[in-house]
Amino acid sequence: MKKLFITVMAITVLAAVGCKGKKSSADCTPDPEIQQKVDEYAEFELKSDLIQNLSANEKELVKIFIEIGQVMDDIYWDEYFGYANREALDTLCDPAMRAFARIQYGAWDRLDSERPFLPGFGERPLGANFYPTDMTAEEFEALADPLKNDQYSVIRRDENGKLYVLPYHEAYKEELAKVDALLEKAIALADNAGLKRYLEARREAFKTDDYFESDMVWMDMKDSKLDFVVGPIENYDDALHGLKCSHEAFVLVKDEEWSNSLSKFAAMLPEMQKLLPCDPKYKKEVPGTDCDINVYDVVYYAGDCNAGSKTIAINLPNDERVQLAKGSRRLQLKNAMQAKFDNIMVPIANLMVCPEQVDSVTFNAFFGNTCYHEVAHGLGIKNTVTGRGPCRQALGAQYSAWEEAKADVCGLFLTEQLIERGEITNTTVAQNYITFIAGILRSVRFGATEAHGVANIMCYNYFYEHGAFSRNADGKYVIDVDKAREAARGWAAIIIAMEGEGDMAAAKAYSDRNGKVGADLQRDLDMIRDANIPRDIVYKQGASVLGL
Repeated sequence: MKKLFITVMAITVLAAVGCKGKKSSADCTPDPEIQQKVDEYAEFELKSDLIQNLSANEKELVKIFIEIGQVMDDIYWDEYFGYANREALDTLCDPAMRAFARIQYGAWDRLDSERPFLPGFGERPLGANFYPTDMTAEEFEALADPLKNDQYSVIRRDENGKLYVLPYHEAYKEELAKVDALLEKAIALADNAGLKRYLEARREAFKTDDYFESDMVWMDMKDSKLDFVVGPIENYDDALHGLKCSHEAFVLVKDEEWSNSLSKFAAMLPEMQKLLPCDPKYKKEVPGTDCDINVYDVVYYAGDCNAGSKTIAINLPNDERVQLAKGSRRLQLKNAMQAKFDNIMVPIANLMVCPEQVDSVTFNAFFGNTCYHEVAHGLGIKNTVTGRGPCRQALGAQYSAWEEAKADVCGLFLTEQLIERGEITNTTVAQNYITFIAGILRSVRFGATEAHGVANIMCYNYFYEHGAFSRNADGKYVIDVDKAREAARGWAAIIIAMEGEGDMAAAKAYSDRNGKVGADLQRDLDMIRDANIPRDIVYKQGASVLGL
């Protein structure tokens, strides 16, 4: 039986505010504050015209992948919130409260610094449900099992209260048995050799919690029309130790026309590494070039990637061994980007950017900034120069925010270089910087506890202090492109040095000082909120939405 982090009292309080037939429907009117939070997510039907280009077998594979995604979704609920708590949500009388809890996968508002909004819940446990919430640092240190630091394990208490380690393949044995059966069907249907090999390797990885080989095989999967990112991948939810990975799934259909236009850039990564605006000692590593940059329509999200703000691009694998051997794959989710641009970026730009520059906020620039953000994850430094080991390990729970900050600003710098070399021709340097700064106003709304949000707040504050933008008499943003370019270089140098040194205390001290929303920015965010501009999107998705 799985042990849950939540207290009996919290479950009791949650159940106490439910209906269970005790109240009439008239008594179950939505809480207006919570309903407003629900309305801040623009609903978007997750469809793709690319589906019609698939074979009959490929369409069946999409349906199977969605079924596997639903299992990943179930596992993620337990990792973040606990199965019992999820079941208790069905007792909530308030439909807005239920809806918002499902968007957030729990009791904490991810776009509002993870503030609790469900009755009976306090602050989110830093370790989510990966660890007992009453576990002390001394207990964790004393636990002798080396698997306690493994990315793919949970820590539990036995009947005597003693800590023990449970690998994912044991903790979620029943769920993964369903995945195994579905993968067996998928492997039989897969006509593409690369996809088949990947599914076989991933099937084995779910049994062993060793994802290295399947990640290596995934890197070689070059010509499949379908892609399926599935498993325990990101460690954002473990704010206690920055170790444990959360389950998720993306079902993707390749846009071959857009992908072909980006294919040449992988070979340029070693040269781009040399151009990074930082001390040479931090850019001695040579990024792999056996990687691809492709464009997809995403047709299903599940688990971690579907919680709160929605991912619009992917850069994987996270394993530094794979990155140094083969680089990484950058997957741009074009239909999701378009949804966010149309529903969020354009309204923010119209409200906040000065009339002379608002037309410079373009989808091509938004796509480029997002695309090269993912490329930039593969640049910089992976192992500290101070002997502290991999940057991810040295910075611990601080790593995610700093890595996202690096990808943001180095991606911007990389885009600038490619535009000036004539490699990118559908946008200008000015458009990319103006769109980038307008995009910060979108991203800081993710909150100060989410890695991307912290990264954007630090970037906003640095750019503001260095004159990258100002406000006119009407309070609208005026971007100084030349100063923004200088700020990008200075900010990149700070970030890369922070990762290269691997000083966790220094990284935390900087983000504590500079990762906060100031009064001026808060006024801008309040103005955006009052204009009822969505903060993010929520998907209506599934096989029926796709017409399958």
